[in-house]
Amino acid sequence: MSNEQSPVVSETAGPRPRRLMYAAGLAALEGLALVGGGAWMLVAGLAGDPDDRQSAVTGGITLIVLALLPLLAARGLMGQRSWSRGPAVVTQIMALPVAYNLLQTDSIAIPAGIALAVVAVTALVLLINPATTQALGIRGPGNVQKSDGQDGKR
Repeated sequence: MSNEQSPVVSETAGPRPRRLMYAAGLAALEGLALVGGGAWMLVAGLAGDPDDRQSAVTGGITLIVLALLPLLAARGLMGQRSWSRGPAVVTQIMALPVAYNLLQTDSIAIPAGIALAVVAVTALVLLINPATTQALGIRGPGNVQKSDGQDGKR
């Protein structure tokens, strides 16, 4: 058997830009943070006060399931899959209101809010960078490839 790449990969094959790798790393970091937070909530809910048990367990499971989005996006970005940019961008957009809410507290959550905001904005900038979109094989508006040989006029 030969180790041929799929047609989707051959279209975007080439060296991975550093920006793409950084964006994948940030998405993976966010996913791992969600898994860690979810596991912490789950354990605290199971070992803690019975009044909180149901909401803590539900919240922990929810965070762990939500972690799949950035983790799958990071894997796709590493493999230069064009579909992966959408989930990665959605993850960053969802992170911004969370960061804002963390910044509104009067507690130790403020540094976490700052860190999350910096990561989300940095990842968004990396994901919309032309080198990243080109490496993923994403064409911008007006750059659609015409497959039928027509000029699009009727």
